[in-house]
Amino acid sequence: MSRGKIIASIDIGSSKIATIIAQPNPESGTLQIMGVASLPTPVDGVRKGQIVDIEKATASVVACVEKAERMAGFAIDNLFTVVNGGHIQGQNSHGVVAVSSPEGEISQEDVVRVIEAARAISLPAAREIIHVLPCQFMVDGEAEIKDPVGMNGVRLEVEAHIVTAASGAIKNLTKCVSEVGAHISGVVFSGLAAASAVLSDTERELGVVLIDIGGGTTSLAVFSGGSLVHSRVLPIGAKNITNDLAIGLRTSLEAAEKIKLALAGGKKSDKEDDEIDLNSLGASDGEKTASRKTLVEGIIKPRLNEIWTMIGLELKSSGFGGRTPAGVVLTGGGAQTVGAAESAKRILALPVRIGSPTGISGLVDDVSTPAYAATVGSLIWAAASIPESSGFGFKSPLGGIPVKGAVGKIVDLIKGLLP
Repeated sequence: MSRGKIIASIDIGSSKIATIIAQPNPESGTLQIMGVASLPTPVDGVRKGQIVDIEKATASVVACVEKAERMAGFAIDNLFTVVNGGHIQGQNSHGVVAVSSPEGEISQEDVVRVIEAARAISLPAAREIIHVLPCQFMVDGEAEIKDPVGMNGVRLEVEAHIVTAASGAIKNLTKCVSEVGAHISGVVFSGLAAASAVLSDTERELGVVLIDIGGGTTSLAVFSGGSLVHSRVLPIGAKNITNDLAIGLRTSLEAAEKIKLALAGGKKSDKEDDEIDLNSLGASDGEKTASRKTLVEGIIKPRLNEIWTMIGLELKSSGFGGRTPAGVVLTGGGAQTVGAAESAKRILALPVRIGSPTGISGLVDDVSTPAYAATVGSLIWAAASIPESSGFGFKSPLGGIPVKGAVGKIVDLIKGLLP
């Protein structure tokens, strides 16, 4: 097995740090998971998706990667990393160029130039572009073209979605991960990564809202016509539910987390009134028992309703609220919260399903849960970014636009991140 065909990804979240090592299998079109590791994020190490104590975060990152390497049986050379946090912002841009060929045939260089034109936006010095994602190309006014290379025309335009991040947050993230000793091949926005793992082509084409609920943040990614058209990160997540339970039951955060997981797992008491023995879950310093209905209806659902209301307002302000007939796909660890799908369906008035990673083989038992969607998705993104000469032939997560074509070349030229 060639080590050059191995890809790895790390997701430094507010609740956990996850590392996955995999090998793309071009014959089956899947990723073979070879090594998986997950460790709790150190207290005060990461908050709201951003590193706040680099020493604590670095120590946990190194330990997590080493654990995954021991499972896989070798050291990794390259890493993709998931980026998250309230500093992530998305905006749409338009670019236009004249076709350079005298015969009017559009070349790959023309595509690169028009994407360059689209990314020429005004940004503060403290921000940088991490993704330029073409939504559609237009040739002489003809719209909804996915790949214009080889077509004839005199005017080439592109509608693109640009994802930007705070430069300081990206530098802290890369500095933390670089201590592992591996080269950082690229960064992927968490919402885009999760979408690569859980969304179907049909959902992306019809229009769908991807909601990735992490510990400290909730990533929102809206797809329409097969492309990402809106992205946002909200500073609220599953930890807020844990905090509410801890306050309501007068117990520790650790016990509140156990209670939340027990409720999500459908663990019930044998008592007729459905009381839960909190002592058995470690909540010995507060209430002794509690009604399941009280916990779900009185504490958890109000916080969930707040999250869905914020997302509903964001969709309305973005203008894409009525363009998602495929509904909502919930993923991330918070998607497993009891009653999450039901309350989202009621508040957002859209069909809702829970999304788990697909297209994987090997150690799937460890990662086939919504909590690993972003980590698995970043591997799918990485596999699609491998040069075509490698023979992997993985499908682009952009829904029809080749990564190693328009996007791949511009990323290579401008950021030099992809291998």
